[in-house]
Amino acid sequence: MQTNDIILEECPMCRGNGVVQHEGGWNVQVECADCGSHTVFVEYASEAEKAEAEQKVAMLWNIGKVIKA
Repeated sequence: MQTNDIILEECPMCRGNGVVQHEGGWNVQVECADCGSHTVFVEYASEAEKAEAEQKVAMLWNIGKVIKA
């Protein structure tokens, strides 16, 4: 799956699709659409930080650093 030049591997738990999710306009995580496993939230305060936070959670997701739902 690809979101704004972010490539997400399959879920490390169930091989489902990962989705980049923002909450409240101040943090982001990647969550599996199938099993609910997710990365930690990464906070941001500006558009530049938002893009960096998205890259961080994508990297965490892709290396398998997730919290099993």
